[in-house]
Amino acid sequence: MTPTILAIESSCDETSAAVIRSGCILSNVVANQDVHLRYGGVVPELASRAHQQHIVPVVAQALQEAGVAKAELQAVAFTRGPGLLGSLLVGASFAKALGLGLGLPLIEVQHMMAHVLAHFIDEPRPNFPFLCLTVSGGHTQIVLVRSHLDMEIIGQTQDDAVGEAFDKTAKLLGLPYPGGPLIDQYAQQGNPTAFAFPEVSTPGLDFSFSGLKTAFLYFVQEQVKKSPNFVQENLADICASIQYTLVKVLLNKLRRAAREQQIREIAIAGGVSANSGLRAALHQMAEREGWQVYVPAFQYCTDNAAMIAMAAHYKFLAGQFTSQEVSPLPRMAF
Repeated sequence: MTPTILAIESSCDETSAAVIRSGCILSNVVANQDVHLRYGGVVPELASRAHQQHIVPVVAQALQEAGVAKAELQAVAFTRGPGLLGSLLVGASFAKALGLGLGLPLIEVQHMMAHVLAHFIDEPRPNFPFLCLTVSGGHTQIVLVRSHLDMEIIGQTQDDAVGEAFDKTAKLLGLPYPGGPLIDQYAQQGNPTAFAFPEVSTPGLDFSFSGLKTAFLYFVQEQVKKSPNFVQENLADICASIQYTLVKVLLNKLRRAAREQQIREIAIAGGVSANSGLRAALHQMAEREGWQVYVPAFQYCTDNAAMIAMAAHYKFLAGQFTSQEVSPLPRMAF
C-alpha cells in the first residue's frame, strides 16, 4: 500500500505540517514563533496560543504545496509527546477533529523517535543496527536503533539537555534567544582551548550538564568582577571554549557506546545536530574510529512535521493506529 498521510508537529514553539506519500515527503511547512524572543525562552501559554493561530493556515499550505486534497488522505498523524502540554493539545485536538471529520485513522508519534527517523527522509540512510545521538533543547540521548520502530535509550541526561546548556550559557553572555546558534556562530571565530571548563563525571552512558552550567556562571561572574568588559572582549573565545567542552562530553559518551555495542553506523539528530562544531568533531572522530556517519539535512534537524510524517509512514505500514481517546503525554517515553 502507498499511504498518503498528513502529519502535524506542535510539541514546542514550531507549528508544522507535512504530507508524505509512499515514504516520500511532498511538503513540509514550518511556522516559527517570534513572540518568545523578548522573554529569553519559550513561554508555554504564549506558545499554545500561537499554535492556535498558525495551525489552520500551516495545514492548508502543506496540502496545497503537496498537491493533495483532503479526500486523498489515508491517515492523520500528530505528535503525542514529549513536549509542552498546551502546545501538544493544539496539534492533537486538530488532528483528532480532522480525522473524525474525514473518517480517517489517527497515528500518534513519539517526538524523539521521529527525530531518529528523520534519517530516512533522504539518502544516505543508515543501516540497522545503528546508534543515534539525539540532542535538542529538551533531550540528550543515545539511542540504539534496531529497526524503524524498535529503539532503546541506552544513555541520557540525568538533568539538563545539552541544547538548554547552549541556550543558558548564551543568555549568561548576554546573547539573545535562541542563543545556541549564536554560540556556534561566534565559536567559529574563537580559540576552543582559550578557557577550560569542567566535565561532570556520570555513570555509564548518561550525561549531566547542570554542573557545567553552574561552573560557567561562576566563571563569568568572577571574570567580570576583574574586568567589566571581559565578555565583550573575549566573546568568540568563550563561545568556542564552552562549545568545545559540550561537544567533547557528547562525543566521548557516544564513542564509548559505539565501542560497547560494537556498532560503527552512527547518526545524530535533533536541533543541536545542526551545530557546526558538533558536526566537524563527529566527522573527525568518525575517521579515527572507522564510523559511517549520518546527519539529516538542516531543515530536518530542528522540529518539523516531515520527521513526524516519516515515523507515521512506518507505523501505518505496521498497522499501529491510535484512538480518538488518546491524550497528549508531555513526558512520553519510547
